[in-house]
Amino acid sequence: MMRPMIVALAATLALTACGKPGSRVRFDDNYYPAKLSKVGDRREDFVVAVQDPGQGIAGAREAGRFEATRYCVETFGDSDIIWQAGYDPDNGAAVIDNGKLILRGSCVVW
Repeated sequence: MMRPMIVALAATLALTACGKPGSRVRFDDNYYPAKLSKVGDRREDFVVAVQDPGQGIAGAREAGRFEATRYCVETFGDSDIIWQAGYDPDNGAAVIDNGKLILRGSCVVW
């Protein structure tokens, strides 16, 4: 009986932590605009381009991870992501293309 209330509370807190659409979320005290695009016909595959990584690569990685996590939660209801080798923020990815940090991955669809 208590479990459904705890699950509902946890879900509410998780969603409020994601920020409101259009709101500016800061990482390492900087704003990193990030844009996610799906790749091909598979909605679970995506690429994230994060602007201004020169402000701090760690903050740029977190901004990209945030954008990807938000997309996966909103689209598939889960935050699990499989990152492509070399584009993984957990393993120190720093692929810079045209002044943007590039991250690639797929939402885990159960």
